[in-house]
Amino acid sequence: MDGLDYNTQREKLKLMAYGRDIQQMVTACMELATKEERQKAAHTIIDTMKRVVPSQQSYKEREPALWYHLALMSDFKLDIDYPVEIICEDKMAKKPEPVPYSGQLKGGKRYGRLLLGMFDTLKSMPEGEERKALVELVAAQMYRSLIAWGLGAADEEKVVSDLARYTDGVIQVDPSDLSFVVNEGGEGKKGKRNRKK
Repeated sequence: MDGLDYNTQREKLKLMAYGRDIQQMVTACMELATKEERQKAAHTIIDTMKRVVPSQQSYKEREPALWYHLALMSDFKLDIDYPVEIICEDKMAKKPEPVPYSGQLKGGKRYGRLLLGMFDTLKSMPEGEERKALVELVAAQMYRSLIAWGLGAADEEKVVSDLARYTDGVIQVDPSDLSFVVNEGGEGKKGKRNRKK
């Protein structure tokens, strides 16, 4: 109908949280003739943005995000002196370099990096009560990991076998010497697990 203006017919907003009025202010700011005028208008827009989208953060904490949002709403074309560093759009679109995979978890993914580190610790520990207590804790966590990730059979023999394997045969224990402290959901609880006899 003539004279009616619908949002669906308008240009899509860059950041919907600030609304169309702020977007129009940014567009008008870009059209100002001098840099001084644009700079003054940009500070006014930032003050308005603070009120439109309030936050519990202090202005100092929030300032970089507000200026970045201003740059984003102008398609990074607003020619002003930004008081914070603005990451340009072309740098944002650039894919990060792939993180090199060390291969440290190869064959031991089911247990994760922390448990693999514990295996190394166990290998270098002297025999005694401290090592025995750590073996007990590590075995219980291994059992929980097998249950949680559903990787193969979660039984005492598997845990004891893997414990010997990942410690290069240093830790050799009988399953009956360990108390696997888990409940049906895989969460820890006090007391020994009931075993079939």
